[in-house]
Amino acid sequence: MSFWWLNPLMKMGYAKPLEEKDMPLLGSTDRAQNQYLMFLEMMNRKKQLQSHATPSVFWTIVSCHKSGILISGFFALLKVVTLSSGPLLLKALINVSLGEGTFKYEGIVLAVTMFVCKFCESLAQRQWYFRTRRLGLQVRSFLSAAIYKKQQKLSNSAKMKHSSGEIMNYVTVDAYRIGEFPYWFHQIWTTSVQLCIALAILYNAVGLATVSSLVVIIITVLCNAPLAKLQHKYQSKLMEAQDVRLKAMSESLVHMKVLKLYAWENHFKKVIEGLREVEYKWLSAFNLRKAYNSFLFWSSPVLVSAATFLTCYLLRVPLNASNVFTFVATLRLVQDPIRQIPDVIGVVIQAKVAFTRVVKFLDAPELNGQCRKKYIAGTEYPIALNSCSFSWDENPSKHTLRNINLVVKSGEKVAICGEVGSGKSTLLASVLGEVPKTEGTIQVCGKIAYVSQNAWIQTGTVQENILFGSLMDEQRYKETLEKCSLEKDLAMLPHGDSTQIGERGVNLSGGQKQRVQLARALYQNADIYLLDDPFSAVDAHTASSLFNEYVMGALSDKTVLLVTHQVDFLPVFDSILLMSDGKIIRSAPYQDLLEYCQEFQDLVNAHKDTIGISDLNNMPLHREKEISMEETDDIHGSRYRESVKPSPADQLIKKEEREIGDTVLGMQTSRSLFSQLLNSLFRAPMSFFDSTPLGRVLSRVSSDLSIVDLDVPFFFMFSISASLNAYSNLGVLAVITWQVLFISVPMIVLVIRLQRYYLASAKELMRINGTTKSSLANHLGESISGAITIRAFEEEDRFFAKNLELVDKNAGPCFYNFAATEWLIQRLELMSAAVLSFSALVMVILPPGTFSPGFVGMALSYGLSLNMSLVFSIQNQCNLANQIISVERVNQYMDITSEAAEVIKENRPAPDWPQVGKVELRDLKIKYRQDAPLVLHGITCTFEGGHKIGIVGRTGSGKTTLIGGLFRLVEPAGGKIIIDSVDITTIGLHDLRSRLGIIPQDPTLFQGTLRYNLDPLGQFSDQQIWEVLDKCQLLETVQEKEQGLDSLVVEDGSNWSMGQRQLFCLGRALLRRCRILVLDEATASIDNATDAILQKTIRTEFKDCTVITVAHRIPTVMDCTMVLAMSDGKVVEYDKPTKLMETEGSLFRELVKEYWSYASSGNV
Repeated sequence: MSFWWLNPLMKMGYAKPLEEKDMPLLGSTDRAQNQYLMFLEMMNRKKQLQSHATPSVFWTIVSCHKSGILISGFFALLKVVTLSSGPLLLKALINVSLGEGTFKYEGIVLAVTMFVCKFCESLAQRQWYFRTRRLGLQVRSFLSAAIYKKQQKLSNSAKMKHSSGEIMNYVTVDAYRIGEFPYWFHQIWTTSVQLCIALAILYNAVGLATVSSLVVIIITVLCNAPLAKLQHKYQSKLMEAQDVRLKAMSESLVHMKVLKLYAWENHFKKVIEGLREVEYKWLSAFNLRKAYNSFLFWSSPVLVSAATFLTCYLLRVPLNASNVFTFVATLRLVQDPIRQIPDVIGVVIQAKVAFTRVVKFLDAPELNGQCRKKYIAGTEYPIALNSCSFSWDENPSKHTLRNINLVVKSGEKVAICGEVGSGKSTLLASVLGEVPKTEGTIQVCGKIAYVSQNAWIQTGTVQENILFGSLMDEQRYKETLEKCSLEKDLAMLPHGDSTQIGERGVNLSGGQKQRVQLARALYQNADIYLLDDPFSAVDAHTASSLFNEYVMGALSDKTVLLVTHQVDFLPVFDSILLMSDGKIIRSAPYQDLLEYCQEFQDLVNAHKDTIGISDLNNMPLHREKEISMEETDDIHGSRYRESVKPSPADQLIKKEEREIGDTVLGMQTSRSLFSQLLNSLFRAPMSFFDSTPLGRVLSRVSSDLSIVDLDVPFFFMFSISASLNAYSNLGVLAVITWQVLFISVPMIVLVIRLQRYYLASAKELMRINGTTKSSLANHLGESISGAITIRAFEEEDRFFAKNLELVDKNAGPCFYNFAATEWLIQRLELMSAAVLSFSALVMVILPPGTFSPGFVGMALSYGLSLNMSLVFSIQNQCNLANQIISVERVNQYMDITSEAAEVIKENRPAPDWPQVGKVELRDLKIKYRQDAPLVLHGITCTFEGGHKIGIVGRTGSGKTTLIGGLFRLVEPAGGKIIIDSVDITTIGLHDLRSRLGIIPQDPTLFQGTLRYNLDPLGQFSDQQIWEVLDKCQLLETVQEKEQGLDSLVVEDGSNWSMGQRQLFCLGRALLRRCRILVLDEATASIDNATDAILQKTIRTEFKDCTVITVAHRIPTVMDCTMVLAMSDGKVVEYDKPTKLMETEGSLFRELVKEYWSYASSGNV
């Protein structure tokens, strides 16, 4: 009851800054797991009772917390009753001062009674607030858990409606808003009860004049009704606008590397600013209506006083000290609850909107995982699909896959091949149960391991990513590393397999990420392995090694479905599925297909043409077991300006001007903070994004910014006004009863010291809360992006348990923070109760006539409100101090060290620069940090204008770093890069990057339309775009879409295949037509036939351009003018490929041999 149990934590927080490890564990009742299980149990119970209807989520939550609601309600009622005794005690004390006491020590008894009542009021209110805060925390924890659990089961159609940014918002914003509601719930009815009791006391004091008070209150409430309706509308619109803005923000932050490479930062920043303007429009409307509400209710006590006294005058009601000060005291006691009505209305509206959004998400369609069954020993056919059709859209009329018949024997190796967009990855997803089945039957028996085409790596160590929740088996782990060719890579990492790798595996190269995925799958010792083109990110030697050691070795007795474009592997497969347009057109062993299937013959011939096999026939067969790794690059709308202006009549009242002024000031501050934050993030170097988890940044631009938008301005306003009110009350008491100074002065000193003592812990608790919220958001973001992998490995329960742990870690600081607030306020209330009781005691002990009844009445009426106004003041100050932490967290990312200038006005290159495309590297040295070793050691070479340059090399050779240096993603530590006689470090980043073209290995599409993805800046005509689509082999695919260039692209471009996404990226390069083009394995995810056509397109369209190609497929660089071979950050050789082929010991020659050794033999 007195919160003494919090003393050890408060003492520790005052002695030293609190850390996360200092947090005591939450009680079992408050933990997310127990709350979630309690909800499920109650929901199941209600389902049994209401078999005809789905139980309401809201009423189920109420049923779960019924006892907590009733107990806190009892304390709320006790608080109202004890509070209402104040005016009655005041009336009795005035009578005592008049000498009308009924017994000798009545004054002393009344003073003691007043202290007891104020003491009970304090205990009741603190328990009321603490218990409802705790209840809100439990609801928030449950909702966070429920939202996470739901996203694990979300169907594809539901994902289209609920993006990752929106799901993040549900947890970081909506769940928090709903969690605030229980705290305010009892205010809804206690305010009404308190008003009724107050009206009864007023009637006893001034008779029929009370009617005028009632009329004013009713008019105030009626005037608020339309405003409340508008607030609800504006809150809904605000949350929708916030979702859209956060979605765009999340997308930009995830793909910041692409934005920098294309020099699109300013455009995407303007898009987000435009979305923020729309959000700001609704924010302005919502906050201004909230300000009107505040004015309406804050002015109502004054209006009630004026109306009542006017009525007393008209009705000739006799006024004396007794009834006047009883009236004043009653009015002052109810004014704070009345003034909180706008907050109650605001919270109710916010909670209702948030709850509607969350419930809509929880009701979204889920995946049907019934196709998977546990493995049964002796199962001959673990995968069986009979006349199946599948549709991502769950639309029977729009099949993604049609009439699929597939039976796979246990231990069989099946390859899946076909042109881009034929449905290969969708077939694997269908086996996983990810794609809704519209026809046929499917059965999958056994434990599945899945390797996605786009690598998904968690934040954590390499070992944690490989074990993926399994127990460590040293022997199996060692064999896994060996089979996945990871041993040498781990030796190169600073801490081996204990090295922390960043979010999305940003510290690893593309090949390393894929091999970590392969190791994760192998270590699970599954029955069925679904591999989605895992070798496209590695070079030929590594691919050959992996295929032999991994697929044909480690998985020799496993059932394997492998999607691949590499025809070289196909001869050894038991069966090959050839797919086209969502159908399996042929299924047979390699030789049968080669003899009887023209489409397959075309596929093989295209591959032979690609590798130029006839030119290499004389080369000796050569194999090496050396491990090789390729580094790879990691990878709308209009502006709205509209303001909502208050009506001229409203501006006539000075108080309202202050309300609106504070609101507008708060919104301007919020706008300024966001603008600076956005600029800082978009100007941050890539090293910031590589080292900072996305969840940490998103929590700043979602929950923290929401607090800055909605809470900080009003807490600031209330803090100032409440403080002025409290100190004016204390001043009146001091003037009228000077004796109170003997206790009030020490009390003020003690209050200040207590507040400082409290803030030492509270601020650190809020900071820990922010940090743990970032961890929670980060885990949620990773889980959303890796949902398919998590489901494939059936690790949902482990990830859910981790989420529950993070929810509890986030709930702990919140729990102790609001408990600390109650700890502080209870002590302040007891002190103010002591001051009030001492004042009353002084007045009744002194002889009658020492103080006039008027002075007694005024002093005690102010004293009764001192308790509440002081608490209200300190509470708002503490809340403001806590909320300011969000401003500090936003401010942390406003001082990020920026990249070099975008434009250097005095040194801008010519409009047609570069004309020749000559690139000179002069003693180029690059390191990623000041204290890090060099990655490039003095590279010197020249790429002549118009030449085609191939860059090859083994693991860690520095190819990706060289490309990063060319685009100045990392600045040179020494030496120069000169393009057409211009040192690139002397010009602005935008001038440099906008003149270079690149097709990155990780193809990135943004949410919007196809037109927007190809030409976000709107620089090209539809005709030009159609011509480019034709050259990219995408014309027919896009023409088949009803909306053509306006066809939808969803988040991450997931409604287009990986190969199609790479082709769209090629389309961007064709539209830009830069003089220098960089290809970072741009065709790794497309079939050989399409690759051959595209290589021809590139040679034709960029024949006069300098083309720099980083290659895994060796044939890609065979027709280059020059080849640069790198090793350990140094140039090993740089010459014509034919000359390098003739040189004994040439690194390039060795790489070609390795590729040809398995490509030309037809078996691996």
